[in-house]
Amino acid sequence: MKRILEKQLESDIQGRKEEFYQALVNRDSSYLGTFFAAVKTTSVFCLPTCRARKPLPQNVEYFSNFYEAMTHGYRPCKICRPTENAHAAPSEVERSIDLVRNNPKRKIPDAELRSNGISPSAVRRWFQKHYGMSFHAYQRMYRINQAFLELKHEAKTTEIAYDSGYESLSGFAYAYKKLTGQAPSAASRQNQIYLKRITTPLGPMYVAATHSGMCLVEFTDRRMLETEFRDLQQKLRAHVVLAENEHILRAEKQLEEYFAGTRKDFDLCLDAPGSEFQISVWSALKKIKHGKTLSYQDLARHIGNPKAVRAVARANGANRIAIIIPCHRIIGKDGSLTGYGGGLERKRWLLNHEAELARALH
Repeated sequence: MKRILEKQLESDIQGRKEEFYQALVNRDSSYLGTFFAAVKTTSVFCLPTCRARKPLPQNVEYFSNFYEAMTHGYRPCKICRPTENAHAAPSEVERSIDLVRNNPKRKIPDAELRSNGISPSAVRRWFQKHYGMSFHAYQRMYRINQAFLELKHEAKTTEIAYDSGYESLSGFAYAYKKLTGQAPSAASRQNQIYLKRITTPLGPMYVAATHSGMCLVEFTDRRMLETEFRDLQQKLRAHVVLAENEHILRAEKQLEEYFAGTRKDFDLCLDAPGSEFQISVWSALKKIKHGKTLSYQDLARHIGNPKAVRAVARANGANRIAIIIPCHRIIGKDGSLTGYGGGLERKRWLLNHEAELARALH
């Protein structure tokens, strides 16, 4: 079914070439997220709003997402930076989020959105497409997260329930347990996983950390991401909070430097739960130098267990902290690219990025 839908989407895009080209010429922001324009003569792909000089119509092909464009050999435009800005929220969505942040204790109704010049239906569509939830579900999660932080500091449950817009303590307790899996009374005993969404040249990523260090760095479209979050919460006995701490801020800065080509190594505290074997593999991965690669067999020998190639491959795939624990530096014995949770095109980009920097330093 997914493949059928993809073919239908591709057919739809090809049938709207003239429309898309006109949107590209007009830099029409209403087409953001609808298509990416790839220029055959420069091998660059752009957002519809790119301010670069426009190519001839016959020199443009269109893709529904930037991953497809990269798969076809195109690289991101340095002017509009499509992989970083493709998922940027439109102005009215940003304003709706600001309303929630500025009023963390109450629900923002559709009428209030309209009074602020915001279309509730447009906001709903954006949240469903990019977060897989409604705007009102996002508000509930935000209020519960705020309540969790307050309960951690031993605030009174009754006061927080009514301050958060709930008309009864039982209603608040039900919503809280449904989201966190715990009763409000357990908040003071529960750990926190702070979560933030950042942009990178390869697309948006989630970065997550506990008080001890980074526990997750993944591309937002990574397969099995929900499973990773669920496993982390169980292993760390923690609740996910949409917020940031000093570990996240440090990681965000160092990742920005890495992508800019000014940083080779990371200096971050990690909190990566796993088996003794997995931890030994991840430790060995961190020792692979920037610009270098190893095979699974090489990695198995490095941990002193040369026959454990398959187990090493599984541990490599179980890594939740992409780039910082550089599982992308593992390739096939014959030099070919092997599987990567973020996709082979991202893996190729990362290896080329590191190789180019290594050459420049020599």
